[in-house]
Formats: sequence, C-alpha cells, structure tokens
Amino acid sequence: MMCVSSMSIRMALPLPLVFLLMIHGVSSAGWGVSYSPSHICALKNSSVIMSCTYTYPTGYQIKNVFWTKAFIRGEKPPDLSEDPEYSQRLQYLGDKQQNCTIRLSHVTLKDSRMYYFRFITDKPDGKWIGDPGVTLAVTDLQVESPERVTEGDSVRLTCNSSCTLTDRATFIWYRNSQPLTERRDRNNELLLQSVRREDAGRYSCAVHGHNHISPAVELNVTYPPKSVSVSISPSGEIVSGDSVTLICSSDSNPPAEISWFKGRTFVGSGRIYSISKISSDDSGEYKCRSRNQHGEKYSDAVTLNVMWVSSADWGVSYSPSHICALNDSSVIMSCTYTYPTGYQIKNVFWTKAFIRGEKPPDLSEDPEYSQRLQYLGDKQQNCTIRLSHVTLKDSRMYYFRFITDKPDGRWIGDPGVTLTVTDLQVESPERVTEGDSVRLTCKSSCTLTDRATFIWYRNSQPLTERRDRNNELLLQSVRREDAGRYSCAVHGHNHISPAVELNVMYPPKSVSVSISPSGEIVSGDSVTLICSSDSNPPALNFSWFKGRTIVGSGRIFSISKISSDDSGEYKCRSRNKHGEKYSDAVTLNIMYPPRNVSVLINGSGEIVSGDSVTLICSSDSNPPALNFSWFKENESSAVGSGQSFSALQSGRFYCQAHNQHGSLKSAAVSVTVHRGAGWLDWLGITVACLGLFVLIIILYTILKKRMNRRPAIHVYENDDPSANTYTALDLKSRSFDLYDTLTTVHPRPQSSSSEYENQSSKQDTMVR
Repeated sequence: MMCVSSMSIRMALPLPLVFLLMIHGVSSAGWGVSYSPSHICALKNSSVIMSCTYTYPTGYQIKNVFWTKAFIRGEKPPDLSEDPEYSQRLQYLGDKQQNCTIRLSHVTLKDSRMYYFRFITDKPDGKWIGDPGVTLAVTDLQVESPERVTEGDSVRLTCNSSCTLTDRATFIWYRNSQPLTERRDRNNELLLQSVRREDAGRYSCAVHGHNHISPAVELNVTYPPKSVSVSISPSGEIVSGDSVTLICSSDSNPPAEISWFKGRTFVGSGRIYSISKISSDDSGEYKCRSRNQHGEKYSDAVTLNVMWVSSADWGVSYSPSHICALNDSSVIMSCTYTYPTGYQIKNVFWTKAFIRGEKPPDLSEDPEYSQRLQYLGDKQQNCTIRLSHVTLKDSRMYYFRFITDKPDGRWIGDPGVTLTVTDLQVESPERVTEGDSVRLTCKSSCTLTDRATFIWYRNSQPLTERRDRNNELLLQSVRREDAGRYSCAVHGHNHISPAVELNVMYPPKSVSVSISPSGEIVSGDSVTLICSSDSNPPALNFSWFKGRTIVGSGRIFSISKISSDDSGEYKCRSRNKHGEKYSDAVTLNIMYPPRNVSVLINGSGEIVSGDSVTLICSSDSNPPALNFSWFKENESSAVGSGQSFSALQSGRFYCQAHNQHGSLKSAAVSVTVHRGAGWLDWLGITVACLGLFVLIIILYTILKKRMNRRPAIHVYENDDPSANTYTALDLKSRSFDLYDTLTTVHPRPQSSSSEYENQSSKQDTMVR
C-alpha cells in the first residue's frame, strides 16, 4: 500500500528486530534462535527431534526456557510441557546456555503445526521467542494396490507417503498383519510375480526403524474352481426309502455355481443335492460341476448303490426331510413314527450321531443342545422337536430313535432330517464411484418364502426401517455418505448377516486452505498454508497457485521470511484419480514498516525571506503511515509533524514515517532563503536615487558653464531684431545632424549705437 507513489525498494526490517522493538524495546544484537531444519515431515507414531540453538548478549542469565505451539503477539505463550497432550511425549534435550533441542515421541496427525522456542532472562528486557519456529508435518503411509487381480497376474503394490523419505529408507511389508518373511526392500514397491490365491489378504507397509504401520488394503485374488469333490451323507449302506444328501465342495473365487449330473444327464443345481425316499432307480454314478467366470471343473464320480429292505410296520417319517434355516433362528423338525401292535414305547429321543451297531447318544443330554432342544411329541406317534438359536455348527442330519418293551423292538429313523444352517450374505461391489447406481443383494443358500421381508442396515443402523420384499437394495446415484458396512436381515428373525464394506470413491471436495499462524502477518514472518480436502482415495497430489501461477506442491506450503512481494491470493488444487478441485482463494496481506521514504518539494527549494516552501513526506508501508515527524539536520528535536511541512528558513530537512511495525527516515533536502526588499531596503534605494539625481544636476551645471564660454552664432528669431529671444547654435560637433536647442533669457547687450533699447530674451542655439 502506498501513501504517495514512489520507487519500490525493499527495506523490510528482519522480524526478530521488529519483534524486539515492538514487544521488549531492546536491540536484537546478540539475540536469536536457530532451528535446523526449519521444516520437518514425519511418519505417524514416529519420534521427531527438533534441533535448536539460541544466543543472548553477555550480562544476561537464563531464568526459564520452554517450547510452545501457540504464539500471539502481546499474550503470554503457554508452556508445551504443561499441555496434557504433549507432557508425556516431550523430552527437553537442551540446556540453559545454548542448546534448546527437544524430542517429541509418538507424533500424530494432530501434531502438524509450527512450534516455537521461548527463553526468559533475569532482566525485564531480556525475553525472546524464536519466530518463525519449526513447522512439523505428520503423515500416514498408504498402500496403493489394484482392487482385484486374477491368479497368474503380475501385481505391484506401492507404499506411499507425502514425506520425502531418504534413499536409505527400508520398507517392510505385511500380509494379514504378518511380516512377509522379513522382506525389506529399499524400493517402496512390492512385486508379486505370477500371483497365487495364497497371496490374497490385507497388505500393509512400514519403514524399518519406525513403529507406524500403514492402514491395510485388501488384495482380492480371483481364480477358477479347483479341488472339486463330492461327499455322501449318511455314509455307509444305503437302503431303499432312505434319504441321501450329496454335498459338492470346491475352492474358487468368486464362489462357483454348482450343477449335478447322473452320468451325463443334468439332475439338479446347488451345493447340496438331496434324494428323499431313495429307490433302486436312483442307483448310479453322480458328479458335480463347479463353474465361475474364470473357468469350471468337474468332481470325480461317486456311486450310489441302493439296497431294498422291507420295513414291515416299523418306518419314521420326517416332513420335510430337509430343512434350511437362518443362523440364530428356531427350527421345528416335524416327525411321526409307527410300530407294530403288541409293542409299548419305553424310550424316545433324537440323536445327531448314527453308526450302525453302536448306541446312539441322546441329544437332550448333550450340553450343546440341552438348553435349546424342546420335545413337542408324545410316546405314541408324534416325535416333533424344536431347536432354538441354531448355528452354523448345527448343520448336519438328525435322527429319531424309539425303543419298545421287547428286545427286537428298537428303531431309528434313518435317513433322518437334514438341517442346513446358513448365514445371510450381502453381495456388493467392493468399490464404486460416486454417481454410480449400486445394487446390493441379500442372499442365502436357503430358499426363503415369498412373504419374506428384508431389513437393511448401514453401520448397524436400520435404513429408515426399510423393509423390502425383494432381497435387493438399490442405491441410485450413490453418494459418499452411502459408504459404510452394510448388512441385512429377514423380518421376524434375529439374525443379521455379516457386514460387507461398501467403499465409495469420489474426487476431491470441500477443498480449503488454512493459514498458520492466524491473524496479522508481518514482513519477515514464516507462514504455513495447509490444504485440506475430502476425497477417496485420499488425495496425494496437491498444487499451490498464487493467482494463476503455480508456486509449489504438497499438502503444506511454507513461506519463510515473508515479504510484501508475497502478498496476494493463494489457492490449492487437490487431485486424485477421480478428479480434481480448487479451493477458494485466501488472501495474504503482508504488513510491513515504512520504506522508500522520501521528501517532495512543492515548487523550487529557493524562496525569498518572508515566504515558505511546502515539503511533502511520502512512504510505502502497510498499513499506510499516518504519523510523520520533521527534523532539521543536526538537530535532535522535531520541528514539525504531519505529512506536509512548511519550511520558513534555510537548512536541510528530512522526515520520519511511522506505523505500528516500525519507522524510517528519508534523505535530507535543502531549502535556501534569499533576503527580500523591506522598508530599509526601500529607504536605501530612495537615497541612492536622490544621490544620482543630484550628481546629474551637478554635471549638467558644469557642462552648461563650459558651453557658455564658446563662440555662438546669434540668430534673431523670425529675423525680427525687436524680438527678445535669439538662438545660439553650438558647433561643437558638426558631424551630427541633431542639435540641442536651449531657450534662455538674456538682457539685450548695450552698444553705442543703441541697437537694443531694452533687455530681452534671447535663444542660444548651440550646435554640437
């Protein structure tokens, strides 16, 4: 800002000097704090050493030293060692002489700021704070990895940080929190050649010598079905009328679709294939096919050999023979039984283990079932039970057993009831981009009734009591707020599915710039601009602009010893792979003391005594100087104030411009006063003029007398002798055509001839 336009010359005072003049009123000579380095970038949870030295003049003694994170001029800065957030992590390594080094342990992202060293001596003017201080930036490590890869691909994972790490940095990689055979690469990349399914997991990284481990990133390795096999339940001899269950197992990612074949004929689908009341027609070779988008594989064939046996009046009946239930629900196994007349029932029970020739255990005596099993039948025909809070471990076949009063009157209902307990599972894309349409599906291997109503949860909270008969949740134009852990349930059941993470990717938004320290910025200060943005994945690419000119990169932009040239509008640009966004501009208005102080002379510097000349003081300062003092060279006291000054006397004059940040003197200019014409001067002029007049009269008189003695030619005027005048011509100088004619009166001369009777006037004409 300019009061009067002048040449731009930088004359800003160093900040420590300005600080002392404003706060303590002492010279900066011998005072100072030095930080090395002045900017530190550290990994989260690491320890940071802030190296620092300080000096002060001789004759002072140190009374107190401390570090602070808050510095506002005019206020007492707080001691960092008394702050509960720092006291347990801060260690002072210096002394009370020259060294002020500290160690800050277990740094967090909240510790990112500027820190200052403060010391106090035994004299009132001996206080000092090292401003600008040390700027600390704390950052996370982050793993960049492809979301999904296929077995056999080459995969590269990168460990990134916004800090510039040394070339000697050694990286450690982890899978599922376990170090990868103590692998330590100097390069920050992990290369997996021909990736295998065993390489899938959650990857994180660290730098050797630092405790901090990056957040884990999931690597999903997809592959076609392998290890496909069929198991038969129950095992052993199969009798006509039995119920038989075939189970297909396969290893694949994503999970495979299962198809069943008898010989070459397709007979069913799903992981479990059940045959109730099997007959000899069902004998044959069975195999399953497992298929996903990456390929398919068939199991080896298994043979069902069905034996025919007459059961007479004995056969237990289960309806249904196969039950699929949700985890934590209650299951009713409906059952009836018959036996020949002449028998009486002595004991009935259910069992989960059946090996021919061995006594089956009573399920009601099993601690895992006793509290959850309720017998609803009787000892005549009904053998129904209820099993509550079923779990995945309860998936198996259950049998009803009854014993009569006769030795041959024992029967077990084989095959029994097959119970399959399953979780609900949410199928969702792992990552989506903001604006996409997303469909989440609540699935179960059980066939649920058409009346089933689904409830959806995000982060364990119901989605506005949303209950859809359809098992899908459609998110139209997904937003970042839709990210979270999704789970589902069926209305009327306690079980909630395991949660699945929905990761919504979006470009940077809410980009803003904060200034540290806040408040007034004075020339010589150190200023830090911090760019904040909301994006997923987190933005690692930051650029800084002053106006339209790029001036730096990184989340933090620091200006040490700021000057008025740095004034202007700044903004940052945050960028990730989905887009970029600019922040609103923030203005840096740099305050500085007067500079380029000069004196302008209104008119000439030379004046006449009694007049005055106006001198005008101009300066460049921010805020504009409003206080001006005028001095005459070699005089200590001010001779005037204000931006303009009227000089009444000769001399060399200069001005001094002041604002709250300092002052500066101009160069001196000369004013010359000449003496004017007063009444004494006029008197002198008058006397001189009179003297000259008298001199002229005297000279004229002398000249006239001399001319009267010379011959003259008398000529009567108009040839009239009676006239009383005549003309005398002086022929002194005949070379001139001009004559001076003087008219004088003389008495006519007396002669004997009486030529003249009376005295008369005559005119002498003198010819020169």
